[in-house]
Amino acid sequence: MNTIFQLSRYARQALQDFYSEHEIQCICRTIYMDVFHLTNIDIHLRKNEHLDESFINKFYAIIKRLQSGEPLQYIIGGTEFCGLWFKTNPSVLIPRPETAELVCWASRELHPGMRVLDIGTGSGCIAVSLAKACPQAKVEGIDISAEAVATAQGNALAHGVDIAFSLRDIRKHKDYPWESYHLIISNPPYVRESEQTGMERNVLEHEPRQALFVPDNDPLVFYRTIGAFGQEHLQPGGLLFFEINEALGKETVSLLEGQGYRQVELRQDIHGKDRMVKAGKP
Repeated sequence: MNTIFQLSRYARQALQDFYSEHEIQCICRTIYMDVFHLTNIDIHLRKNEHLDESFINKFYAIIKRLQSGEPLQYIIGGTEFCGLWFKTNPSVLIPRPETAELVCWASRELHPGMRVLDIGTGSGCIAVSLAKACPQAKVEGIDISAEAVATAQGNALAHGVDIAFSLRDIRKHKDYPWESYHLIISNPPYVRESEQTGMERNVLEHEPRQALFVPDNDPLVFYRTIGAFGQEHLQPGGLLFFEINEALGKETVSLLEGQGYRQVELRQDIHGKDRMVKAGKP
């Protein structure tokens, strides 16, 4: 097997128990484009050309790691998000299209001079994307993980945006000094422990647990915490944006309304699932 056509056929056979055929096609295209720097035209026109042995061996090694359940984004070291390339590693969640929808929604509210805080920044994908959308905004990002903060700083540097990242635990927010913000955004942990049984192996075994899970008896703990934080540190008229658990949309809205937020809006993602909330401070 020494052509693109043959390697793609091999991948379909090797990964058929782990991914759908469409997913395997996307995986192969990503490997060819992001690892071997081929264009879509190259993939089509050169599909029967003989490849270098080093190319073939690297492809086999990636497929073997995929068979073990390791996510492709960690194997190749990055992924695209909001039209930008972000480095990823097992210390951060893999950026997902649903989160990009949240960023798109929030970016419409950005104006020059606004101060923005991204809570649980991870790879920095939200903070960096917002800073690129509105370079005159002042964006900050915090995370409980030192490795995540380092990853976010690297991504900000790669995209030429000036973002202040710091190591902070929002659950202990009273221990730190804060600015006053116009917009706070967060994709906090929201997967209930009991929901693990329905999760994909590559997520469950490889992505950081502290960025995913919350206890069943208090699944909205981060929304309540950040909502209370926002009442202290959002400017009047400021906005909260959250990514949420699809099963807890109404509960999240009710919590924020109970904290005094107004015009709380629940929005669905491209798959028709309750996925994001916007709330305004009076």
